[in-house]
Parts: sequence; C-alpha cells; structure tokens
Amino acid sequence: MSQLNPNDKEYEEYKKEPSDYLEANKKMWNSLTEAHKNSNFYNVSQFKKDRNSLNAIEINEVGDVEGKSLLHLQCHFGMDTLSWANMGAEVTGMDMSDASIELAGELSKEIETPAKFVVSDVYSLRDNLQGEFDVVFTSYGAIGWLPDLNKWAEIVASYIKEGGFFYMVEFHPVIYMYEWGNNFALQYSYFNESSIVEEVEQSYTGDRHKQKQVSYSWNHSISEIINSLLAQGLQLEFFNEYEYSVYNCFPNLKEIEKGKFRFKPPYDKLPHTFSLKVRKPFSKKKISGRIEV
Repeated sequence: MSQLNPNDKEYEEYKKEPSDYLEANKKMWNSLTEAHKNSNFYNVSQFKKDRNSLNAIEINEVGDVEGKSLLHLQCHFGMDTLSWANMGAEVTGMDMSDASIELAGELSKEIETPAKFVVSDVYSLRDNLQGEFDVVFTSYGAIGWLPDLNKWAEIVASYIKEGGFFYMVEFHPVIYMYEWGNNFALQYSYFNESSIVEEVEQSYTGDRHKQKQVSYSWNHSISEIINSLLAQGLQLEFFNEYEYSVYNCFPNLKEIEKGKFRFKPPYDKLPHTFSLKVRKPFSKKKISGRIEV
C-alpha cells in the first residue's frame, strides 16, 4: 500500500469529489471480497465448522445478545454478523459492497443461520433500512472509510432503541499515524485533516488484488470519535484501550499469546486497539409505578 503524493500528476487523476470516493472504495471492497473469500486469514471453511469468528474482547464486552436485535455496520461478508446470530441475536448486517453482501447471504443459507443483509453505505442507510435495534455494532477497520463522524454518529444514534447501546471495537488511531510499509515512518496526522489516497495492490490479509485499486480513507482521533457520539445524547459507559491486536494484519506483529499480536520493539509500546460502549437513555423514567417526564 502506498500513499499518493498530492503534488504528483497521478494524484490529480484519482482526486475525487466527495460523492465519488464511495464508488472507488466500493470497487476496492468488491475486489477485496474476491480475494478474502478463499483467504487463510478469514478461513471461511473453519468458520462454517465453528460458526463463530468473534474475539474475546467483543464477546465479553457486548455480553449476552440472546433474543436481542442487532445491527452490524460495515459487516464485510457477514461472518461476525452470523456469529452474533449463532449466539441468539436477531441480526441485520450492512455493507456498501454488493459482492460482500452477496457472499454474506450465501454463507447465511449454507450454515442455516437466519440473517438480514442490506447493501448500503453508512450515510445512505436510512434510505435502505428502517427500524431500531437493541444493539448497534461495528468493529476493526471500519470507521477509517468514513470522512464525517458527526454524520456517522447521527446515523448510529438513530438506530438505537431507548435503553439500547452502541458498541465498537477498533484499531487504535495512533497506529494509523505510521506508514507500515516504509520502515514504520511516522507519516500521517493523528487528526482528521484530509483524505488519505492510496494505491492498493495487496490486502491486509496478504492476498493480492487482480489489479491495482485506489482507496480513500480518513484518520479519526479518539476525541473525535467519542465527542461525535456524545453530541447525539448518548451516554458513555466505558472506554478501554489494549496493548495488542486480535488480528495479525499489520507488518512486524508477533504473537505474544494465542490470538494476541503486538508490534515488535520499540512499537510494542503503542496502543493497538480500543473499545467503547455508549447507551441511549430512556426519554421517560418509570419511578414507583408512575411515569416521570
């Protein structure tokens, strides 16, 4: 993966209006779906046996989902979505990649796990999906594809039932400041200053695209993430940071124990992952059998 220099003529060729980055990223994720469905990283055949692709962090922090409705934002091809369904949730997964959603539907039928899947980008989701959910969920590598977190948080909040919650677990924004393929050079801003335009030849799984793809992504600070959610009236229940990744998806990681990967020194000192949970409060409180407005 290499960043395009804004001063290069090649950059101008890929420079897009705000509405056009979606098409470029959709094309890339359709290509990634093709690369990922047979990859060792995702190991779909093992998932069909285990019926679970979730990690201990999110399982423990989300808690019991039996009988709850759950919306999974940016679900890729739905293995985590189906995992929540196998734990008793009534699930809906959405993704902008039509190839991903098609594969998710095929997996749902093959393992006989009911699920609803919707093709949509996050910002257009209200045009494609109605309703509210007990749990709204997103994870690992999702929000970096979104330029506007205030708009994202508004969409998130609109889908949470009163008393329900939004949970996210993500790679820590600090590690996105580094150019991993360039000897870990400190290259990108911690803050959302501008889009990062890159030419992509290979997936984070190690699998290659059939042809080069161009991607558009954005870095988001912790304060930007949390404040966008709090601005919607959601209440923060916890924020956690972890010194490891649950996936071996970056260069120079080593497994410190089963399912936990850490950068080699001196980058082992960086935070690798974070999680948070925010809840939508009830608009009315029931006290001593009476409703207090």
